[in-house]
Amino acid sequence: MNLDVERDFTTLVEQCYGLAMDPSIREPNGHQAIGYFPVYFPEEIAHAGGFIPQAILGGGNAVDVQQADARIGSFVCSICRSTTELGLNGTLRPVKGFFTQPICDVAKHMAGIWSRNFPEQIAQIVDIPQNLAGKGATQYLHDEYKRLRRQVETMAGHPVTDDAIQQSLAIYNLNRRLIRELYHVKATSPGQLSSTEAYLLIRAGTRLPKEEHNQILTQALEMIAQRSSLAKDKPRVIFWGGFCEQPPLAMLEAIEDACAIVDDDLLIGQRWLTEDVSQDGDPLWALADSYVNRALSSPVQHTKTTKEIFLDNKIQQAQAEAVILTAAKFCEPGLDDQWLLGKFLKHHKIPHLVLEFEEKMNSFEQMAMQIETFTESLLFLTN
Repeated sequence: MNLDVERDFTTLVEQCYGLAMDPSIREPNGHQAIGYFPVYFPEEIAHAGGFIPQAILGGGNAVDVQQADARIGSFVCSICRSTTELGLNGTLRPVKGFFTQPICDVAKHMAGIWSRNFPEQIAQIVDIPQNLAGKGATQYLHDEYKRLRRQVETMAGHPVTDDAIQQSLAIYNLNRRLIRELYHVKATSPGQLSSTEAYLLIRAGTRLPKEEHNQILTQALEMIAQRSSLAKDKPRVIFWGGFCEQPPLAMLEAIEDACAIVDDDLLIGQRWLTEDVSQDGDPLWALADSYVNRALSSPVQHTKTTKEIFLDNKIQQAQAEAVILTAAKFCEPGLDDQWLLGKFLKHHKIPHLVLEFEEKMNSFEQMAMQIETFTESLLFLTN
């Protein structure tokens, strides 16, 4: 083991931890930030306008909800409540605008809540189509992206040209390639890169200009290539259910104490598009076409491939032995998918463990016992 490389990589991951877990808005070099709800947002359009897009991932354990319950129901998901709290306590005051999507009843009303409480900020819904199998999905999304570009132009005070979006596409395509490479290492050599390390490296990109994040990922991959791969006798599992609200880091660590997470749907907004976006022709059409035809599956849309088949393909590709099926508390799309996919896994006798989480969880002893018992059962099945 190269101790210098290991020390440098640990330092880099710790730096990413500081960025990833800080809900504050960063505006380096005087660039204004645009905040967006984290499932998916076409960042390239905002980036081409000179803004720094930043995913709003809630407050986690870093914020106590004290004011938000007077503006939003206390029975809704934690990420919407803590995001509203971050607005009310001033943490999100620097953002020029806040964009959300109609992914659930609560999220689609966040724009209205934002407009009433923060009239100085632009708040809008980006109407992403939910039925991607429809014939008009790409055209509809293209028109919505054109509307979004006009909004960004108004905010920026200057045109957002096709050439500018093409330049942003090149930067974001590189980011997508680097993230795919991280996931490839995690799947093929989980002893060389843990899921928690990969998560922090990627989540840091929600607080940085993509140019800077690309440098970090490039540096990380160079270091990872020099790390020793420690063979660990752990079951290979897929973590599925973290598409919007993110599980506490300690929950991922508890799982990785017993299992190797070889694939997941964490931080889905940072890697929604599974291939490079074409840089030929109309860049907005290319973005819309990629969303409709080359995207990850999630509880908030319907594709030509059923969610059950999509997950089954993931299991086969990652050579996973089991699935940890999760959902955030009070998340209707997530809980619906948990039931649907659980039924599929049970029918096909694929081992799986069902867990529930929320971002403010701080006790994991009972969950750790469940995971350990599940892992032992997997080892018993394979012996």
